Amino acid sequence: MSTFRAAAIQMRSGTDPQANVTILERLVGEAAARGAIYVQTPEMTGAVQRNREALAAVLRDEENDLVVRAASRLAAQHGLHLHIGSTAIAVDGGKIANRAFLFGPDGKKIASYDKIHMFDVDLDNGESWRESAVYAAGNDTVIADLPFGRMGLAICYDIRFPQLFRAQAEAGASVLTAPAAFTRQTGEAHWHVLQRARAIENGAFVISAAQGGLHEDGRETYGHSLIVSPWGKILAEADHDEPAVIVADIDPAESAAARRKVPNLRNARPFGIRTASGEAADEEKESIAAS
Repeated sequence: MSTFRAAAIQMRSGTDPQANVTILERLVGEAAARGAIYVQTPEMTGAVQRNREALAAVLRDEENDLVVRAASRLAAQHGLHLHIGSTAIAVDGGKIANRAFLFGPDGKKIASYDKIHMFDVDLDNGESWRESAVYAAGNDTVIADLPFGRMGLAICYDIRFPQLFRAQAEAGASVLTAPAAFTRQTGEAHWHVLQRARAIENGAFVISAAQGGLHEDGRETYGHSLIVSPWGKILAEADHDEPAVIVADIDPAESAAARRKVPNLRNARPFGIRTASGEAADEEKESIAAS
């Protein structure tokens, strides 16, 4: 496994998928011109649209989706791995999947991943989200073997569930990903620390392209796309919420080196939970993996 150049594309996707594809084409071209052979886009690359009826009106199945078709073509055109952080896909039963795609340099799909954790939250100032009312949650984490190492796929809110990334790291992933559309409110509070924590605790690179700015549908996202080293160092950042391309050179050997220095993956031990009175916290006394 050799050093490779990774790029994260920051977008401000609107409500029109075709307009977003046009922007995607330009930014992927810029990333390729800067030497990237792995390029990642944010969550909801195809359309940021909070109105369910309006979103349904532009939905397509995977085979006919505009972003999926464009990504396959762009990956082959530029000879790179193109990771669509996610886009909304129509699935059976009238449901919608928040689905990520990874395409190889031949334009063929390597993997897809449906977001597992739904952003169902009530924030300050009346901001409220119920992704489970719109999207069907995925059930399986996904890892992909690429020429430059094993990569774990995740999306946005997944970053708050460290067990997902620990499972990927234990399965050999040296690069973790969390493309996102973080709200400005949560991003200002938690974005950087979550990205760095997942990198440090797993001894892995974390690459997270982000949506940024005020979108056509009225939502505001934080931006600040990041590439973080296994030691928690920020290698590249879009330090704003404007569309941009950031790049960093990734040496997979740094992941192995970090895991040798602090071998917490190897040192983890199962443990139980006991109350202060000495009684088991549950009848089954199930063991919980150390983290």
